[in-house]
Amino acid sequence: MDVKNAPNVTGERADLLAELAKARHFLRFTTRDLTDEQAGMRTTASELCLGGLVKHVTSCERSWVDFILEGPSAMGDFTQMTEEDFARRADEFKMLPGDTLAGVLDAYAEVARRTDELIPALPDLDAVHELPKAPWNTETHWSTRRVLLHIMTETAQHAGHADIIRESLDGAKSMG
Repeated sequence: MDVKNAPNVTGERADLLAELAKARHFLRFTTRDLTDEQAGMRTTASELCLGGLVKHVTSCERSWVDFILEGPSAMGDFTQMTEEDFARRADEFKMLPGDTLAGVLDAYAEVARRTDELIPALPDLDAVHELPKAPWNTETHWSTRRVLLHIMTETAQHAGHADIIRESLDGAKSMG
């Protein structure tokens, strides 16, 4: 979405869209000119790879937007997760057989488009939902605004991880 040319998007919503676009740009930029194999390489002590980070951020953004639209039922009860559920979540951080960098980036672009279309259309950024049950949730409710800020934070944090992975891979940097 070209935020500058979007009709009727001003103020806080324009700011949210602009900051989210910037964080997404830096995450995507870390994958420039890479092969599918390179996108799946681990270059640090971490299990993380560039393609896996994009997959994870895609899944997170999709889930949190579903939460905005549907409430906590969209995410389920994390306290009831099975080993299979945890394995599926772990696969979000990996390039699996059949995954391509182009496919991962296309899925991310589609999720971003959905979010970018939703933000201007939301009736109330102060709308509140109960958070899904999860051992890591220390709060009980978040507003739509807080969820959008969380998506932005998650994206920016993982863009930083991606920058380190990319620099370890071939010396390329996203900034500096």
